[in-house]
Amino acid sequence: MTTRTTGAATPGIFSRRYLWTTIGANALIFLGAFEAMAVTTIMPAISRDLEGESLYSVAFSGMLAASVIGMVVSGRWADRVGPIRPLITAVVVFVVGLLLAGIALDMYTFIGGRILQGLGSGAINVALYVMVARIYPAAMHPKIFGAFAAAWVLPSLVGPPVAGVVAEGVGWHWVFYGVAALLVVSALAMIPALRQLHAMGQEAGGVLSSRWTLLWAVVVSAAIVAISLGGETGGPFAWVLAAGAFVIVVVALRTLVPRGTLTARRGLPATVLLRGLVAAAFFSTEVYLPYLLQDRYDLPPWLAGLILTIGALAWAGASAVQGRLSESIPHAAVMRVGTLLLMAGLIVQLVNAWLLLPVPVAAAGWLVAAAGMGLVFPRISTLVLGYSTERDQGFNSAAVSITDAAGGATAIAFAGLLFTAFGAAGGGFGVALALSAGIAVAAVPVAFRVQELRPAA
Repeated sequence: MTTRTTGAATPGIFSRRYLWTTIGANALIFLGAFEAMAVTTIMPAISRDLEGESLYSVAFSGMLAASVIGMVVSGRWADRVGPIRPLITAVVVFVVGLLLAGIALDMYTFIGGRILQGLGSGAINVALYVMVARIYPAAMHPKIFGAFAAAWVLPSLVGPPVAGVVAEGVGWHWVFYGVAALLVVSALAMIPALRQLHAMGQEAGGVLSSRWTLLWAVVVSAAIVAISLGGETGGPFAWVLAAGAFVIVVVALRTLVPRGTLTARRGLPATVLLRGLVAAAFFSTEVYLPYLLQDRYDLPPWLAGLILTIGALAWAGASAVQGRLSESIPHAAVMRVGTLLLMAGLIVQLVNAWLLLPVPVAAAGWLVAAAGMGLVFPRISTLVLGYSTERDQGFNSAAVSITDAAGGATAIAFAGLLFTAFGAAGGGFGVALALSAGIAVAAVPVAFRVQELRPAA
């Protein structure tokens, strides 16, 4: 197990030894997030252009489902042969998916490209986790994961306007072509890191994965799509579909996460579960907060979006702070403080939904919740690698990513069902945000079951 180091100061993530690795890895994270934000912005235009409005949601749920398979495959593969081949393969698959979406003349081809993008993006994230474990000292993990968090959040500031300008100026196809080209450049920047890994003898060859593991990954992916569709359709059948799919996700997850995760066993299992809970609470709130601000507060879209931007900046800032204080503040303490901040911020949004508190209060609550996420997310990644050995770094990294995806998709779907059942004027915002706040409350005792890494004997 990896442990934290103390004593002599460690070099920075932008020091000469790690510079190009840090730049390349953060660029891959940034571009993956940028592509996600860009597609959200231009998807209405794409669906109209390709005459595929009826398949609008599939373009998103299909990619999400495919990313779960990519996570599992990349994790198992990295545990057997190291992160080089999974990372290179993932970048190639992602680029092919971008190009296929770019040249698409119909919605089915476009969705095929999105599925490849999901496979590639899920695999990239897990391979990068393993690469961090193999290259960066443990004391640097909070800093590099803090940088990853900022690289993931900042595209929310630039992705939508840049994608809109490109789509209006030269066409939406060029959004995908541009990201593909930049991904290749980013991957090339990481060649020194890949050579270093190869020199360390991390590439040993091996079996890709067990059939049963891949089968369960496919089951989870299909169930996530079913949950998402149930959240959109509404009605009694939607509740049955979403509930049944949720049960399937829980059963299938048992083989894809560390033993004891679903019961919040102390240590690694509780850490993995916490990731899913905080993702579920935060992202399900993020979906309905702009809607609440525009519908009940009569804010213009740009001002509602500005409040989300404030949250993005708070997330990035908190990630940077926890990275700078990685040597002085224990991981477990950061997790507890961050989860409590998340809970407090989401309770503010719940109260806003019922009492319509002043807009600055809503903005402050979202800032607090996002800051909590900025503290928690990088430290979860750090702890997961700290609990891992070289034999299970890929599996554990995939597990934390899968719980993130499954938690977010499930919470958003059930929040959608609640909102549809009650309606915007009948308390729909209140009950949807009550679900999110309730999940955040449930995450607090789990955060207190996260344990500090034990020093090596």
